[in-house]
Amino acid sequence: MFHRILIPSKSSSYFLFGARGTGKTTLLQTLFKPDEALFINLLDPEEEDLFIKQPDQLHHRLATVKEEIQWIVLDEIQRAPRLLDIVHELTQTSRFRFVMTGSSGRKLKRGASNLLAGRAFVYNLHPLVMTEIGDRFSLQDTLEWGTLPRIFQFENNDDRSRFLRSYALTYLKEEIVSEQIIRKLDPFRQFLEVAAQSNGKIVNFTKIADDVGVDTKTVISYFSILEETLIGYLLHPFHQSIRKSQRTNPKFYFFDLGIKRALDRTLGLGLQEGTYAYGEAFEHFVVIEIVRLCSYLKPDWRCSYLRTKDGAEIDLIIDRPGLPHALIEIKSTINAGERDVATLNRFSNAFSSAELFCISRDPHEKKIGYVWCFPFKIALQKIGLS
Repeated sequence: MFHRILIPSKSSSYFLFGARGTGKTTLLQTLFKPDEALFINLLDPEEEDLFIKQPDQLHHRLATVKEEIQWIVLDEIQRAPRLLDIVHELTQTSRFRFVMTGSSGRKLKRGASNLLAGRAFVYNLHPLVMTEIGDRFSLQDTLEWGTLPRIFQFENNDDRSRFLRSYALTYLKEEIVSEQIIRKLDPFRQFLEVAAQSNGKIVNFTKIADDVGVDTKTVISYFSILEETLIGYLLHPFHQSIRKSQRTNPKFYFFDLGIKRALDRTLGLGLQEGTYAYGEAFEHFVVIEIVRLCSYLKPDWRCSYLRTKDGAEIDLIIDRPGLPHALIEIKSTINAGERDVATLNRFSNAFSSAELFCISRDPHEKKIGYVWCFPFKIALQKIGLS
């Protein structure tokens, strides 16, 4: 059992969104005692069928609930989105508070649901972060297998591979289609593999469209689907104007390193220190760790990247309201040196008030020029994500 950072408030009904397997149900089972919450699992075909056809049945179900039960958990609410109209009414007329879980609000909005018109808080749950894993954390295992909670149940790599491939096949390729988020499976299957191969790179929508055999608008919609279902994160280019930041192509990172490797069919290839693939995986790990922690702890912080016309790049820029911008270089080296921070030092004049950080596997803290170099295990605390 992992102690999760996310602890939703009990002062209001709320949505808990997250990709399948991130631990939404398990988290709720730890937050509510059996005698204070009623769980309705809409993944159960009978429950799903009942509430799709007769959402009013929720009234009748709750009429028999014991007085001590104050919370109603509707697991995978997107399976029966019309229930939200009933929940909206009950939040105003009954003693109950509601928790509604799902992959995202995308299908709910498409079903003309209003997400309770602001009467419910919204939380997102991600795969595990380092502090949640605790003593069981292994960088090598994380880079190769990711941090979905169930991956820690398997004792050998063959079973880990089977789980990740199954997840990629049954959830990403089948269930997204079955929920009518998209209608044509074959181009989406191809897109997922190409997107995984492009992970962490600036997205070339036109090239991916050519590779997959669809138009550019379709590829843009595919990336939007992955982001809205919390399967990935778009990292937009930095600009002081948010409006302008949307004009340059973003980077894209899958939400879990193991799923990314399942999709690009590299699970059978070990990651060797010092290789290009290892460096990419380490950058992927640091970026999504920061994105997850910002979501939990600093929801007003905004992440972006910067690449100049001459190719100079800053891996990550964090806009921290009330604090200087954090400019971050990510290196998998075990001995950070001047060459690793040259680009950051070069940008020190353009970002005179920013804090400059290099995050690496180097076990020693250093300051090289204007750049603070920290081991990855303490770097996030130094940035303010603790």
